[in-house]
Order: sequence, then C-alpha cells, then structure tokens
Amino acid sequence: MKKVALIGLGSMGRNHYRILKEIRGFELVAICDVVKNKDYPEPFYSSVDDMLENEGIDACVIVVPTFLHKEVAIKCLKKGKDIFIEKPVASTVEEGYDILQIANEMNKKVAVGYIERFNPVVSALKDELEDTEIYSIGITRVGPFPPRIADVGILTDLSVHDIDLIRYITQREIVKTNIYRSRKIHNHHEDNAMLSFKLEHDIVASITTNWLTPFRKRTIEVATKDSYFEADLMAQDLTEFSQYKKNNSYVKRKCMVKKEEPLLREQLAFLNFLETGERSGLSTIEDSIITLEISAKKRIID
Repeated sequence: MKKVALIGLGSMGRNHYRILKEIRGFELVAICDVVKNKDYPEPFYSSVDDMLENEGIDACVIVVPTFLHKEVAIKCLKKGKDIFIEKPVASTVEEGYDILQIANEMNKKVAVGYIERFNPVVSALKDELEDTEIYSIGITRVGPFPPRIADVGILTDLSVHDIDLIRYITQREIVKTNIYRSRKIHNHHEDNAMLSFKLEHDIVASITTNWLTPFRKRTIEVATKDSYFEADLMAQDLTEFSQYKKNNSYVKRKCMVKKEEPLLREQLAFLNFLETGERSGLSTIEDSIITLEISAKKRIID
C-alpha cells in the first residue's frame, strides 16, 4: 500500500481525488490546497510544507497551476517523495531542467501526467500501427474557452498533449517545426494555433488547436503505407480504411477498443511504477521538456 498525498483540488485535482480513492493500492493520507471548499475525511492542509512535515507520505500527486509546478515539485522531491505531476512538467524549459536535476540528485521517481497516452483508443491505435510504415499524422484538439485557464496559452495547455502524442505514437523524434498562432479572446495568451512538423523517416505531422470552437473535438488521423486510421479520443472509437485493389474502393473496419477511463489507467500505471520501477507508458521529465522546447523555442510565426 502506497501512502499518497494530493496537492491541488481544482477541477482536475478533484478527478484525481476520486480516482485515488478508488485504487486499492493507494492510501490517500492527506490533501492540500490554498482554499478549503468542502469537507474531506482526509487531513486537509493549506501549506505544502506543513503537510510534508507532519504526514507519512510515499508519493505526491501534484495538480496545481502550471506556474507553481517547480516550487511544489522541488519541495516534495527534497523531502524524499516520489511525484506524479500534471503536464507540462513546468512553465518553462529551464524550470523543467531544475526539477530534473533535483529528481536525479534525490534519486526519486517522477511521472508527468500526459493523460492521452492512456486513452484506450491511443493504445489500440499504437497496436494497429506496430510494424507499419507511417506516412503522416494529424491531430485536432479544439473546443470552447475554459475560464479556468489563466496562466498559460493554448500551446502550453493543449498542444503539449499532442506534441507528446505524435512522438509517442510514431516513436520518432521531431526534427523541424513551424508554429502559427494568434490571440482572439484570451486576455494574455494565444488561443488559436496550427503546428506543422517533420519527423524522422520523412513522417509529416500537424496539430490544429483552439479555444474558439463551440464544441469539443479530439481526433487523430494517421496515414500509413497500407491503411488510413481515424481515432476519436472522446468517443474512444477507432476506424481503419484500407484500399480495395480491384475497383479503387475501400474497406471500412471498426477496430476493437476496450473503453476505460484514461485517468484510472494512468494512475494504475503510476502505482505500478512506484512498486516495480516500470513506466508502462508514463511520460518522463525529459519527454515533457522536449514538448516545451518544441512549443516554446522552435519557429513561431505570429
């Protein structure tokens, strides 16, 4: 049984709270947030320092705003705690390297929460693409503006999901990047972006993302040597289209996807990581730094 603390009780933090309570291998021994909006059966702290000092904790799940990631992560690491930290690992590449340095010095386990890796349709797509030559991959992630997002723009909040997915699905590194972005309704940050990439082995990729669309859409399209795949991340549906040689038509096949909650799968993987050291698809600090480097330091065109 791993004793775990949850830091951050916003909308995503409350989801983690529910999941951590469901998993038998975790014992939720403390929770922490700056504001107590409801009563909880677990000890509640408004200070991370006080919580770390007073509770026996094996690992911390960090779900605070991105600009606080470095401060909270380093406090937990220096107290000898393994950590799960929601994506991205930090606000900047430099802060990501600061966390990495302390994690290495303390020899602690760290996982970064790129939840889409644990979407069952992504797992099914990766299985279908095994030993297949990928030509291109395109991801669409759009929806209405979420008022909860104030500290970062869409490149840091959303596109990092999909930059990570492109690398995770293809198992290839991105070698060239162009990013076009604009700000339409957000007070301080970009809310509309298109990203294009070239990967190793001449794979091309793109991401379309915005906070301007009145409905949510999360899709992945992959062209391969033999087939074309469409994945719906919200419905957890995967379809393959393959060419029928005789009359230039195509065959449509619904692929098997076992529908499960991605966050549950992700936290079960984190528990296994704590117990065995096997990552089972969990993102590393280095993975998250790469996504930050791509979204922040490559060629950005306003």
